[in-house]
Amino acid sequence: SHAQGRTFQVIHDTLTRALGYQVYTKVIDARNVVPQHRERIFLVGFREPRYFEFPTFPKTEPKLASILENDVPAKYTLTDKLWAYLQAYAKKHQEAGHGFGFGLVTGSDTTRTLSARYHKDGSEILVSQGPRKNPRRLTPRECARLMGYPDSLKIPVSDTQAYRQFGNSVVVPVVERVARTVVETLKSAPGHTP
Repeated sequence: SHAQGRTFQVIHDTLTRALGYQVYTKVIDARNVVPQHRERIFLVGFREPRYFEFPTFPKTEPKLASILENDVPAKYTLTDKLWAYLQAYAKKHQEAGHGFGFGLVTGSDTTRTLSARYHKDGSEILVSQGPRKNPRRLTPRECARLMGYPDSLKIPVSDTQAYRQFGNSVVVPVVERVARTVVETLKSAPGHTP
């Protein structure tokens, strides 16, 4: 949708007309493999004509509880000042008819899209800790899980850098499935239709 679709059209035309690729595109929402609503467009191109179908994903939607840690340090809980500010900001925009605000979720929910700006205030994904406690941010480990990374992944950077990196990441299991499908397609004869 960037620039009313013109950006995508330039990319698509460059790949197909200028470079000669046969291109397949699909918007895939990661919510069927991780508890996050994250729609991204995937482009797969072949130099020789090939039949390609994007993989399908299960219709199950994992819930946030599946990636949450048990013992979360207090530093991830929003201060009274920040929580009051976010609530006032959301109210002001709601009264003005805008959709700006925070995303408060529980373990039984799916989150909004994790962004690289998450380090600023965490407002797009705030985890409820009940009515008597301020919500909290996700920890970097929870963000890694939200993007489909295994717990064996080391996070050697600061929280700020981790939030930026995970917010800019792809959802690993989605890319793995698409890549496996590309490999299987390359094993078939050019132009082959199943």
